[in-house]
Amino acid sequence: MVEISAEEFEQAVSEALDEVPQELLSMLDNVAFFVEDEPGPEHADPQLSPQDNAELLGIYLGTPLTERDGGWAGSLPDRIVLFRGPLTRMCEDLDDLREEIAVTIVHEAGHHVGIEEDRLHELGWG
Repeated sequence: MVEISAEEFEQAVSEALDEVPQELLSMLDNVAFFVEDEPGPEHADPQLSPQDNAELLGIYLGTPLTERDGGWAGSLPDRIVLFRGPLTRMCEDLDDLREEIAVTIVHEAGHHVGIEEDRLHELGWG
């Protein structure tokens, strides 16, 4: 487990964003990033157990680009939420945390561009 303040975690997120492929980041138009301490009931996936839902590292909240029609102009941004508690509990040190944050960002960004869960795992971003 990594002991880290909320401010230090935000800094780790900024540093991890530098590790995300620029090609992917350029596709994240109108996507906002947020950090929350723990996943709440509003983030629960009915396909997961309560324990697995409690350990979510991040979540994409929005409509994938592949499912949009022409009426999306001017809509609120999609959101990628990172969960500080589960991320810090699973990592052994700050470098491990930065790497896991970057993997989580790529994973959730993959959902934004329309990549399904199974395919993300096949690509090593699971």
